Amino acid sequence: MRTSLDIPDPLFRHLKTRAAMEGITLRDLMLSLVARGMNAAVDSVPATTRVDLPSVRLGAPMALRDDALSNASLSALLDE
Repeated sequence: MRTSLDIPDPLFRHLKTRAAMEGITLRDLMLSLVARGMNAAVDSVPATTRVDLPSVRLGAPMALRDDALSNASLSALLDE
């Protein structure tokens, strides 16, 4: 797959110099660096640990009649 990237000139010169010093193409250097970066990102992600969240007991739930579930009734309950 082909794509275009905007690479700042100083970084591009550094990459091109490094590729020449290693005797590889710029393409091969970029692929190598991207692959290494992707592997490092996966390796540096810590394993997910389970965290128990605190819970708060507020007592028994409120007993509400079916007709008490209108918007106006619930708003009045919240205002109390």
